[in-house]
Amino acid sequence: MKSHLKFAAAVALAACAATSAWAQGADWRPSKPVRIIVPIVGSTNDVLARLIGPELQKAFGQPFVVENKPGAGGNIGALEVARSAPDGHTLLIGYNGPLAINVTLFDKMPYDPVKDLAPITLAVKSPQYLVVNPAAGIADVKDFIAKAKANPAQYSYGSVAMGSASHLTMEMMKSAAGFHMTHIPYRGAGPAVTDLIAGNIQAGFFVPGNVQGFVKEGRLKLLASTGPKRFPSTPDVPTLAESGLKDFEATSWIGLLAPAGTPPAIINRYNEEMVRILNSPEIQKRLHEMEFEIIAGSPKQFSDWIRTEIVRWGKVIKATGAKAE
Repeated sequence: MKSHLKFAAAVALAACAATSAWAQGADWRPSKPVRIIVPIVGSTNDVLARLIGPELQKAFGQPFVVENKPGAGGNIGALEVARSAPDGHTLLIGYNGPLAINVTLFDKMPYDPVKDLAPITLAVKSPQYLVVNPAAGIADVKDFIAKAKANPAQYSYGSVAMGSASHLTMEMMKSAAGFHMTHIPYRGAGPAVTDLIAGNIQAGFFVPGNVQGFVKEGRLKLLASTGPKRFPSTPDVPTLAESGLKDFEATSWIGLLAPAGTPPAIINRYNEEMVRILNSPEIQKRLHEMEFEIIAGSPKQFSDWIRTEIVRWGKVIKATGAKAE
């Protein structure tokens, strides 16, 4: 009888502890301003951070300050978050490069994206646009490939950062189509697109939100997209798969993370608010205008996605021979 009473008491105590922990998690709020580290500048990563920052501030009652920490293909910013206190006051806007691509692209990584960071949610995904300078006189994808093959020294492409999807997608295309072109990495989409418009580089892959305005103005020419199907907003623009590169598909994505060791209660609170924010009508409208697919999933789904992407991009890097420059 006594053993049964002890067992019942233990169960009750555990239930109380679980309820208390849940209540603490449900009520958790940051006690000081929260830093949102963006490991790149002038990109849709930055746009997303500045969209969600004010909404998180409303939800938690503390300032959420966006800080750009570019460099080393996103590794500098990601490392700063990985080394930060796991107390909910430092967050990372992460993307393909520092979370998946760099694991294989760099000979040595200063952090482990799986072990040193705690996923909160995968926020958005998007295929990319292949755009060129109109003055280059390129008619379509086949013409682009033919001109690059004929005069490789005259063609270069820009990317938003070394090790980004913007970088590796062109490496995939070069490998698939058999041409060569010099890579010029930038610190964000802004300077890369500026140089492309100026004619200092001839091509690049960028998410639609970075270039669609310039395409409409005629300052850039859109050749193709990297998705499995055409964009609804540009139904006349073919995919690369339709343009002769069979099964070609490449996706950019952005998510929110915290330092590893951040208590699950804090991770879950941020996830709850992020899912609510990403599904709010105003934020959805803004993100859909940039051709983003909104994901807003669980921490585990994001964790599984990162592991899958490490393998997928690793195969691309090994097949193309791409290296961190």
